[in-house]
Amino acid sequence: MLNNPQPRIYVAGHRGLVGSAIVRTLRAQGHTNIITRTHAELELTDQAQVREFFRTEHIDQVYLAAAKVGGIHANNTYPAEFIYDNMMVQANVVHEAWRAGVQKLLFLGSSCIYPRLAAQPIREEYLMNGILEPTNEPYAMAKIAGIKLCESYNRQYGTDYRSVMPTNLYGPGDNYHPENSHVIPALLRRFHEAKMSGAPEVVIWGSGKPMREFLYVDDMAAASVYVMNLPHEVYAANTDPMHSHINVGTGEDVTIADLARLVGETVGYHGRIAFDASKPDGTPRKLLDVSKLNALGWRASMPLAEGLRRAYEAFLELQDEEGEAGATPWAPPPQAGAAHGQRAAAA
Repeated sequence: MLNNPQPRIYVAGHRGLVGSAIVRTLRAQGHTNIITRTHAELELTDQAQVREFFRTEHIDQVYLAAAKVGGIHANNTYPAEFIYDNMMVQANVVHEAWRAGVQKLLFLGSSCIYPRLAAQPIREEYLMNGILEPTNEPYAMAKIAGIKLCESYNRQYGTDYRSVMPTNLYGPGDNYHPENSHVIPALLRRFHEAKMSGAPEVVIWGSGKPMREFLYVDDMAAASVYVMNLPHEVYAANTDPMHSHINVGTGEDVTIADLARLVGETVGYHGRIAFDASKPDGTPRKLLDVSKLNALGWRASMPLAEGLRRAYEAFLELQDEEGEAGATPWAPPPQAGAAHGQRAAAA
């Protein structure tokens, strides 16, 4: 467990979905020495700024949850931003943490690192055993690089940098942008707007047949802290130096069609649900094998129906606070032009 009862813990991306949940979890566990910086205060793609931050802050642990994320539309439309920004953030934070003597770091990846047609459920060793899903390949490549970055520093410098690969996440702090969000926040917003306007139909991107696994973000945060605090010998005994990442999920999945119906019920929308099969489905199925994490003593606890209820409550609170449908923590770069379309897409 922790050698220092109050280590200085830097949570990169503390305003995002996962980072904010990690901060909540750490505080609930009694940690008071949590260091955060907003994007305006620290530009993580700027190596000089990141170097100065680590030089002056004397950090003991890092949770690297900062990332540029989005659904199919955002990944397809802005591939350069997704690969560049994510690779720069990861390289700067990992390298400068090492330069400053930080021994413990947890990198948060994504289940999209696995091959598009990987055998199900997806085991950790399937990494780089096949072709990636084209719609989010740049983002996936960046996340794979992050895993290998951590492993390489461990092998060469003896650091204790670990990686966890979450399935699709949702919950308080999500991004509800109409085009650039993931499937659950996009559906929550779409069904809410349809309910409020009395729209007779909600159209969902794709056939509705793909299957997805969804993890409530506070479960993900709890798993992240749990993995970070595993004794080094336990983590090392259950991973391989060149396949050191651990899957985090529920071990259960649902079709996008069934998810849409469940979100509609949660929101209280009673109109028709249609599917636009001319739009991309993405990967047919992404169910993670979570047996390794289960064997290490951690399991997800939030049922999907209850998690959706809480996520919708958080969405309504955000709407009340901001007077609009939701936060947009990331917007496309000005030169890219405006995105078009209002339909939800599967992640």
